[in-house]
Amino acid sequence: MDGYTMELRKLIGNRPLILVGSTIIVINDKKEILFQYRSDTKEWGLPGGAMEIGENLEQTAERELFEETGLKAKSFKFIDTLSGSNLYYKYPNGDEVYNVICVYLAEDTSGELAMNDGESLDLKYFPINELPCKLDERAKIIIEKHFI
Repeated sequence: MDGYTMELRKLIGNRPLILVGSTIIVINDKKEILFQYRSDTKEWGLPGGAMEIGENLEQTAERELFEETGLKAKSFKFIDTLSGSNLYYKYPNGDEVYNVICVYLAEDTSGELAMNDGESLDLKYFPINELPCKLDERAKIIIEKHFI
């Protein structure tokens, strides 16, 4: 959780926040999608996270991609913006959020997979027809809308 969100949490506790962020789709040469097994939810999700003060959404995508996967992208292709009650989430610690998610496709990625920020327990590519069982609901919404 970034500093801005932590500051807000100190003021309002677990009450719902509207969080704006970026989610990044990384597809390898085998047409598999990169997922991270998250340390906070114990589910497979897509790399991404909340915007920090002063960032634009593409900068958020760039920062989150590197922090969570060790990868860099030459560019990001905007895919969609998702919001609404179906993007409500309650974390195991009780924090509630309504997500506004800008989805990007990472293009021409480089680097070695690395878990740099403690948010991932594993990073793995999955074929679209063999997605992990414990899939985060937000990731499921994105994949079903754009890849199935």
